[in-house]
Amino acid sequence: MYFTKMKNKYYSQNARIIQYLKFFYLLIISQNTSEEKLTAHRSFQSGFLSNHTIDDYYNSSLDATTKTKYFFHSCMDQTKIRERGSAPLLQLLEELGGWPILGNDWKESEFDIVWLMAQLRLFNNDILVSEWVGPDLKNSEEYIIHIDQTTLGLPSREYFTNPHNYKYIEAYRTFIVTVATLLGASKDTVYEDTDDLIKFETRIAEIMTSHEDRKHLERIYLRTTIGALAHYFPQLDWIRYFSMVLGKTMTLEDPIACFCTAYLHRLVDLLSNTDPRIVANYLLWRFIRHRTNNLDERFLLAKQRFYYILFGKEKPPTRWQFCIQQTNANMGMALGKLFVEKYFDEQSKKDTLEMTIQLQEAFQEILSENTWIDPSTKDYALMKLKNIDLKIGYPDFITNVTELNRRYIDVEIHPDYFFENTLSILKHLTRYEQRKVGKEANRTLWGTSPAIVNAYYSRNKNQIMFPAGILQPPFYHKHFPKALNFGGIGVVIGHEITHGFDDKGRLFDQNGNLDYWWKEPSVLEFHTRAQCMIDQYGAYMLPEVNARVNGYLTQGENIADNGGLKQSFRAYQRWLKNHPDADETLPGINLTGRQLFFLNFAQIWCGIQRPESAKTRLQTAVHSPGIFRVLGTLSNSLYFAEEYNCPAESPMNPAFKCILW
Repeated sequence: MYFTKMKNKYYSQNARIIQYLKFFYLLIISQNTSEEKLTAHRSFQSGFLSNHTIDDYYNSSLDATTKTKYFFHSCMDQTKIRERGSAPLLQLLEELGGWPILGNDWKESEFDIVWLMAQLRLFNNDILVSEWVGPDLKNSEEYIIHIDQTTLGLPSREYFTNPHNYKYIEAYRTFIVTVATLLGASKDTVYEDTDDLIKFETRIAEIMTSHEDRKHLERIYLRTTIGALAHYFPQLDWIRYFSMVLGKTMTLEDPIACFCTAYLHRLVDLLSNTDPRIVANYLLWRFIRHRTNNLDERFLLAKQRFYYILFGKEKPPTRWQFCIQQTNANMGMALGKLFVEKYFDEQSKKDTLEMTIQLQEAFQEILSENTWIDPSTKDYALMKLKNIDLKIGYPDFITNVTELNRRYIDVEIHPDYFFENTLSILKHLTRYEQRKVGKEANRTLWGTSPAIVNAYYSRNKNQIMFPAGILQPPFYHKHFPKALNFGGIGVVIGHEITHGFDDKGRLFDQNGNLDYWWKEPSVLEFHTRAQCMIDQYGAYMLPEVNARVNGYLTQGENIADNGGLKQSFRAYQRWLKNHPDADETLPGINLTGRQLFFLNFAQIWCGIQRPESAKTRLQTAVHSPGIFRVLGTLSNSLYFAEEYNCPAESPMNPAFKCILW
């Protein structure tokens, strides 16, 4: 999916934020014994036992932070989760028509694929087809429906299509069988059903368009209507599907952005030739797989065994860490309020803003020096640069109790029912998206919670976002020498600025619209320089797994790394010129400020990864491994070679360097 789902670039630093999140553990475990809680508890419990829903009994009058604490409590109460076992999931599966793999009473005549797909989407699941509401690529002021090809139960389509990944398929099969057996499936039939399910998912993987074939975004984007979709793919009732998903009656004229016409052609043919029982098993499995997080230790152990094969994770996080992660993922804005109140220094916001202005000036300087770009394209690039929208720290609404409470007004949370609490939030996310349909796009919205170690650039908004969580060591500290801050958060700022001008970002104008504003000679020169980086990084071999980096898959991030380093170093040099008396040294380290700049850049990518995780990332991640983010970028830097006196034509100072921005 484009523009709405963003990968975590700074995952290696998230361990740092765990130290801060311990605060939440201590804060949230303090019990609230108010009469409001006790009354809600009794009514909710009696309602659940008599087969009523949360909405029948539990009101939404609690404030958002109290709901956050209740959510955390429900996750931490393993005794209650253990007592309830698989009952909450089994009850929900029954309401969804039953999971065929669990018994022989499933009736094919009652299977309604459109209804089931829609119900699962209402729980924020994308299965068979990914669907979301967001700004149109060619009119970023308008929210419209988007659809794309699906995600899979393994990290990428290659896990299903490459015979060398057989062990991952076997681990996946064991995971499905174990979960199904825990839910009551018969051992006489569970293996056959699971084999059929995996064969079907393998067929889905085979009909998906490869990453390489999707590289030209402007070619796969198609603005059409629901009516046209219904005309070309009549096997699915699209009007009914979108009406259920979006909570309103849709019409044939409603616009839709489609990125997967070739996939849809093959999908409807596959569905027409697949036993409905297999399709139903697959749809519900993809939903069940994520709900194992909300069940007892038996299901978490099954997932852990699967993740050990897939990622090399030897043990799961401690329960409190798991519950903090779940709380941040589900109640991120409310939890973010607590985080910024305790840990966010407004000085960091001011410093980041000042550094961003300095980085933009450095990029403007680099842009003016580049001789390979024609004057017209330069003018448009400068206009886009000056029009970048900056978001730092957190959205203002989280400090306003009324506004924050309104954000979660439809979320029903009870301190004892972790499973239902998660479902309530999933339905809330869907309703939040439903309200956007047909409205003008809101550029002030934040796409992430504050307590996240990450930074983002949105092509469709021409917007940069720096959550509060990343404005901490080793990226930034107000008492650091400027060398460390420019080598840390400064490079991150430059990285995000450069994303506006990488292989995909350059396709969008200053307003976030897909627009062809480059002159052809400059496009050809861009591709030549980008190919240099594709070849450079594609030659790197990760020795732990004896596999090469995918230079094409990682090109956008490699372009951003190289551009960000150059911009930030130039900005730092200018700062030094304006502060000649600044002490830019560190005690006990015999390095200049300029050398410390590059040292901290390398420091932020220090990390250890397991071989299994490294192998997975090489196949799926858009970022190069940390070691090559350092070596590749620094070996292209004339400034680094000069400051560290690297011999000419040495590995870190090759005669030919790949330089784009």
